[in-house]
Amino acid sequence: MGTPSSIRLILASGSSARRELLTNAGYSFEVLPADIDEPTEPGALGIRGFVQQVAWLKAAAVAARVTEGIVLAADTVGWLDGQVIGKPADAADARRILRQLGGTTHELWTGAVLWRRPDDVQLCWQEVSQVRFKKLTEDEIDTYLATRQWVGCSGAYAVQEGADPYVNVAAGSISNVIGLPMETLEQVLRLLA
Repeated sequence: MGTPSSIRLILASGSSARRELLTNAGYSFEVLPADIDEPTEPGALGIRGFVQQVAWLKAAAVAARVTEGIVLAADTVGWLDGQVIGKPADAADARRILRQLGGTTHELWTGAVLWRRPDDVQLCWQEVSQVRFKKLTEDEIDTYLATRQWVGCSGAYAVQEGADPYVNVAAGSISNVIGLPMETLEQVLRLLA
């Protein structure tokens, strides 16, 4: 689709996956990471409220530094058995997460915010995808950890478009699993443009 030339779109994220999704879809955008301390537990909010709160905090941090344009912020986390599956702290934590997810179907939630400046109109939404993760042997985990594809990724994995050997998106959008629900973004962005 691409961004209309009259709109300044600002991505409030340093995520290379989100940048790639936007670039591949033809959007023109700037990158201005939020750099906030993200909460790690949903508390009473539940998973839907949790991803929305974190995405809104990111958008608010960047919107305060933008005089004109549309700020796009998102937060994506895994959800299994009532627990947030976030980004691994290190390789040992990634190993623990991969063992935990192996052989399961879990939810992958994204909260997204579009915040238009200077009038501060905000549109927020959440999306969920069902993700089936293959049970890995210890050798497969070692091989996967060596790729470092897990660094900075919720659930300690980065889904590969096409035939991913470990991850199957059973329901929902693959772009949501990658980190930004592009199909919905296109529709919602039109409302603010």
